[in-house]
Amino acid sequence: MVEQVIFKIDKKLKDQAMKKAKRDGLSFSAVLKRATQAYVEDQFEIGLVYNPKLIRAVRRAEREPTIRGNLRKLLKAQ
Repeated sequence: MVEQVIFKIDKKLKDQAMKKAKRDGLSFSAVLKRATQAYVEDQFEIGLVYNPKLIRAVRRAEREPTIRGNLRKLLKAQ
């Protein structure tokens, strides 16, 4: 069974990708299918970019004191 995937992409980026695919003798659809298959097979990695707000929150949490001891006792004491 074949499914249709619809997503938004910057026009300039799409045009560049289609042009490159054509030079390589491929359809843009074939490029996307191959990229999806490579991703599933762990042959294609996507670097994650975290937003600054999340990074600040993680850094702030790292500075918090570590809870030690029995968590149940600590929670009952509050």
